[in-house]
Amino acid sequence: MKWKTAIKDYTFYLKIERGLSDNSVQGYIRDITKLEKYLEENSITTTPLVITDEILQQFIYEASKNLKATSLARLISGIKNFFSYLVFEDLRKDNPAELLESPKTGRKLPDVLSIEEIDMLIAAIDLSSPEGQRNKAILETLYGCGLRVSELITLKISDLFFDEGFIKVTGKGNKDRFVPIANTTMKYINIYVQEIRCHLNIDPQFSDNVFLNRRGKQLTRAMIFTIIKQLSEKIGLQKKISPHTFRHSFATHLLQNGANLIAIQQMLGHSSITTTEIYMHLDRQHLSEVMQNFHPRKH
Repeated sequence: MKWKTAIKDYTFYLKIERGLSDNSVQGYIRDITKLEKYLEENSITTTPLVITDEILQQFIYEASKNLKATSLARLISGIKNFFSYLVFEDLRKDNPAELLESPKTGRKLPDVLSIEEIDMLIAAIDLSSPEGQRNKAILETLYGCGLRVSELITLKISDLFFDEGFIKVTGKGNKDRFVPIANTTMKYINIYVQEIRCHLNIDPQFSDNVFLNRRGKQLTRAMIFTIIKQLSEKIGLQKKISPHTFRHSFATHLLQNGANLIAIQQMLGHSSITTTEIYMHLDRQHLSEVMQNFHPRKH
């Protein structure tokens, strides 16, 4: 089996059988493509079915010279998953990557914006332009509902259940969840949809998407990053932020105000509570107050 064939079959497996999103699939395939490129550049003739652990060890050693610990750990994880798939499909009897050791990366705490910083970013939007009204609705939705950027750009009008106070969000692995939406967020989405979006020449393919570019097509992830970067520069914010920062801030502010961690997990669409628990480390003052308020031996 050649690398091209194996990668093609693996792509199909990740999409169809694992049900992963396009972004997740691309990440896994990128790892295997790096390995394939390394073999080609070093004139190493081998296939996915006979490659040895020694070759993989050398590949990871060379990659470690140019990658940060987190990126290297991600690469090793991707390589292990690929060979686990080959074993699962009975194409190999062993996983030559199982002895690869991932570097210790620690757990990086996400950057979080204060409520004041979020207010400043939103206030910096130029509302005199149609895009300004849209961008305000976008930031209010990112922060108000804790969405991933991929969930935001694919959000559908048919998934807005404003009368019930919820929106339906399609998350990782095409899993749907219902997220509560505040009156403020609903108000700005309605302003955009009823006063701006209705005047666009909308591409029929994206007629159900809430947020569109000026040509009536779906926004890209890169465009959302650009909007936030420009606003950040405009107010002189010293933090390095992205659309995901609003999601982190959403979760952190809920926790600080006493929200239940299980409820936050459900709203974020985390499959494991362990992923959500990272927010417990963000505000030690909050944890101290919880102890003082709820522990039976607080006095």
